[in-house]
Amino acid sequence: MTKAQEISDHWGKGDVYSRILETMELAGIDPNTLTIEQLAPVDHFHARGFPATVELADALPIREGDTLVDIGCGIGGPARYLAKRFNCRVEGIDITAPFIDAANKLSALVAMQDAVRCQHGDGQNLPYKDETFDGGYSQHVLMNVPDRTTFFAEAFRVLKPGAFFALTEHGLGPVGEPHHPVPWSEDGCGAYLMRPSDTVDILKETGFRNVEVTDTGEKYLQGYKAAMALAAKGEAPVFGTHILLGELAPQIVKNAARNIEERRTQPVQIICRKPE
Repeated sequence: MTKAQEISDHWGKGDVYSRILETMELAGIDPNTLTIEQLAPVDHFHARGFPATVELADALPIREGDTLVDIGCGIGGPARYLAKRFNCRVEGIDITAPFIDAANKLSALVAMQDAVRCQHGDGQNLPYKDETFDGGYSQHVLMNVPDRTTFFAEAFRVLKPGAFFALTEHGLGPVGEPHHPVPWSEDGCGAYLMRPSDTVDILKETGFRNVEVTDTGEKYLQGYKAAMALAAKGEAPVFGTHILLGELAPQIVKNAARNIEERRTQPVQIICRKPE
């Protein structure tokens, strides 16, 4: 089995779309009148979910009519949110085939298939022409990327001069290796965490400029703790990202919080630009 297949299998196997529909119905959500707001609890499959997407969007210079690339698009939630909010178009790519199947079916379900198109592929080998996109982003994907130099070079290649590139990730902290399981790995396999300062160095070596780093650790820690508190009271929502994390979800969330507290991981948001 290749590294790519191992990472893909970690994130999603089987019929992800049917699993989402089944849980949606259990939560009393009618798929025939579905909105992206109703989808949000499961649609933004990354740390802090929908609030993190909104926060990133607030910081990005997206204009109406832009075409963006979402590298590691998951099931398409951020792409649909940005496309609707800014009246732009988003191309998504993800290494996990069941996520792409779900992403495109969910886009059709909310009548956004013309604004958002997702395809199966690898961020280290993007299937797009040079200087195609007005901006690009990658939310909590780099933890599973073995070759950041190639990943960033590909992003740089497909962006137009002056375009923005944004990413969020759990960087490697200064105190030892993370406790597992975590969202991106059950046992450390397929995990390629890097210190934020080293990520910045690679971005600059690639050619990106105006690199701005924001430490988001406290916000992520509070988000994990809030989820743990709801679970402890038996009030966890029926419809949420835990349905994609599986039975290890409680331990995954607990470890994610512990790793931040112990400085084993350092969540960051990074925004930079390709020079004009």
